[in-house]
Amino acid sequence: MPHHEPLWSDSIYPLIAYLIALTGSSLGLSCARRVQLMGHVRGRGWLTGGAFSLGTGIWGMHFVAMLGYRSSDAGIRYDPVLTLLSWAVAVTFVGIGMLLVSRRTTRQSLLFSGLLAGAGIAAMHYLGMAALRMSGRRVFEGGTVALSVVIAVVAATAALWATLRLTSRTARFAASLVMAFAISGMHYTGMMSMTSAGAVGAERAGGMSPISVVVPLTVGLTLIVFVVSFAVLMNPVGDLARELARQQVAPVQAGN
Repeated sequence: MPHHEPLWSDSIYPLIAYLIALTGSSLGLSCARRVQLMGHVRGRGWLTGGAFSLGTGIWGMHFVAMLGYRSSDAGIRYDPVLTLLSWAVAVTFVGIGMLLVSRRTTRQSLLFSGLLAGAGIAAMHYLGMAALRMSGRRVFEGGTVALSVVIAVVAATAALWATLRLTSRTARFAASLVMAFAISGMHYTGMMSMTSAGAVGAERAGGMSPISVVVPLTVGLTLIVFVVSFAVLMNPVGDLARELARQQVAPVQAGN
């Protein structure tokens, strides 16, 4: 059985991964707040931006954190199809969760949206682990896997609740800090559930090296952060709310 060193033995990777999750969470919640304000039809651009920001932040956190993964089997590589699929799953499920909760703000819709988004976060993680190419077979401990899924669902539900209930910028940033911590906690809990069994040095399938995954990930994440951050800064929530209020008053005055 290959030896695995603690995943947090090199503190720089967990720190960078957390900051990526925090950036994605902060932008995602900012966009989700604007979707709630404008409605899912008029706010579809914000919905897209929020899904890409949060989904890519979750995905980026996973693969950057995996740079800290150490094993006696040094030849770790990634399947490109499953790696890309894990990103698509994260973005899609987070986007659907935002869409559903923006259409109906009942407790039931919030819980269902959180369950769906959390399932997407967990699916992204385990698809990312399925993309891992290394000798031996991976064995997962069921109880720890279940705990990681619960963490993902609770984190997603709390984030969506914060979007609906917290109106101040400071409160939403605090929610982003908590959500990023939960996303990171979900990742490391999921990793703790895995061991690798089998002979070291067994033949491995080809794939991408970790760096070849992280470099384009970094470029893409930087571009998304730049575009969405610019849009958020140019469209403050207060300005949008005042503009919507004027648009609602104008037809009434015209009718009089």
